[in-house]
Amino acid sequence: MSNAKKRGGVKTMVFGVFDGLHPGHLSFFRQARGLAKNVFLVASVARDQNVARLKGKRPKFNEGKRKTMLKKSKLFDKVVLSGTKNHLPHIIRERPKIIALGYDQKFYIKNLKKDLKNKGLLVKIVRLKPYKKNIYKSSLLRKKHYRTSSSRSDTSTPSRSIAPSTKKRY
Repeated sequence: MSNAKKRGGVKTMVFGVFDGLHPGHLSFFRQARGLAKNVFLVASVARDQNVARLKGKRPKFNEGKRKTMLKKSKLFDKVVLSGTKNHLPHIIRERPKIIALGYDQKFYIKNLKKDLKNKGLLVKIVRLKPYKKNIYKSSLLRKKHYRTSSSRSDTSTPSRSIAPSTKKRY
């Protein structure tokens, strides 16, 4: 029996790069938890190679650090890495009842419900609302941080992001 069934929770799965957490992510997680009375929340962390292929650049933190950061945040009941070549097997393995998508998630979602149904998994897919989408979007925060840090000395104020402390770039 799965942990979700033991606890009576509705297994809900979210997906993302999660390259540092910001208030927009926290809103996303709260919304996902609010989709059912008792949610068992699973985070799927995008693989480095998929991020590079789909977004044209590697994440600031590698997939292992991003997974560890989410686990340490205590915001999830379980954290997993996504698939490398196929996005379906890890979803099927987790068997969520609900998939919560961010307002701007566009990769892998075309035919997702149909593809999962063809594999024997009936799932509800919910698109969540943005949280100040013109402020709290990872790509916008990175641009803002880059502009402020390049115009100041190394003593610049860090961006509004909760991320593992490391100076190493990937």
